[in-house]
Amino acid sequence: MAGIFEDIRIAAFTWAIVGPLIVKYFADYGATVIRIESSLRPCTLRTTPPFKGGEIGIDRSGYFAHTNANQYSMSLNLSHPRAREVAKRLVSNVDIVVENFTPGVMEKWGLTYDELAKVKPELIMLQSSSLGETGPYAKRSGFGMLLDGLAGFSNLIGWPEQEPQPVGIPYCDVIGPPFAASALIAALLYKRKTGKGQLIEVSQLETALQFLAPYVLEYTANGKVSCRTGNSSSSAVPHGVYPCKGNDRWCVIAVFGDDEWRSFCQVIGEAEWVTDARFATFLARKKNEAELDELISQWTQALTPEKVASRLQRAGVAAGVVANAADLYSDPQLRHRKHFCVLKHKELGDFSYVGQPAMLSETPHSVTRPSPCLGEHTEQVCREILGMGDDEFVELLSDGVFE
Repeated sequence: MAGIFEDIRIAAFTWAIVGPLIVKYFADYGATVIRIESSLRPCTLRTTPPFKGGEIGIDRSGYFAHTNANQYSMSLNLSHPRAREVAKRLVSNVDIVVENFTPGVMEKWGLTYDELAKVKPELIMLQSSSLGETGPYAKRSGFGMLLDGLAGFSNLIGWPEQEPQPVGIPYCDVIGPPFAASALIAALLYKRKTGKGQLIEVSQLETALQFLAPYVLEYTANGKVSCRTGNSSSSAVPHGVYPCKGNDRWCVIAVFGDDEWRSFCQVIGEAEWVTDARFATFLARKKNEAELDELISQWTQALTPEKVASRLQRAGVAAGVVANAADLYSDPQLRHRKHFCVLKHKELGDFSYVGQPAMLSETPHSVTRPSPCLGEHTEQVCREILGMGDDEFVELLSDGVFE
């Protein structure tokens, strides 16, 4: 069955993570997404590990492959004046333009919304940037790892007596795309009603703050700046990550209230803790939390995380395995839902692509095409969408337009 966006064409002047993930929502549900790239300055993800088999190559990054499935790749050297004219021809044949360069880059190329709307008056254009298109810091470049700190996530990770910790991934890069995709869908509905396009601006920093609203409220309402608390919780104890049997294996445990505490003590064979003065009440357990965590660790270390989790879950205590990549890839729930799709890639061979989390019964998504090699579809786009003849294509190719 066709995807819900099968009639939509998107020109994606995108790179890194945010831009490709925005358009991937549409590509995975049927849209034709044409990714504009250049061999003179390849997308940073094309040079980011992991590489298949450890062999470095412009078309061998697993990171790039994941974020760009179902997309076409067209090479254009946008520093070349004739390439910018080709870009405008492409825009005249699409419904949406998405770009996520530093503010000012598209302006330098003469590809602003005002200019592109001249060739496609009903165009919808979305601009995504780290801090927004206007303001005192708008021109600052940045990536997700930097925004993790700027947004305040790092200040909440770690222990009170230690320095802030990084999130470990460019977390802010995966927050913005759902907001952007929702805005684009709203713009498509507006266009259906009025026939008019519009410009959408998305600030990654501002989307990230949506996830930190309680901490902002704590400050604005109570004047309190929230900080690092390790793994502890103000409403649960024990509450933490505990070592288990095996190499770097862990389990999360959270005990809320006295009823769960009694069940927990029964499961681990320490029924006397229920009346032990050190642990008999929530406040006592909180006061002696470090000692309690050490005692619990002695029990968990003798068991696999799966056994710890299953025993506690059966007793009504919240617990779960700290999964690694191997756990996730073999997870029976994800396998049942066919969340991973293996496709043959020209350079990577068999590669497992991650599916979308939303399943539409009438217009299901699917990863049907592997991620593109750099410039793989340049000639196809020129001929089938732009209607170029052989002479024009060869002339532009010889002139360096398609680098």
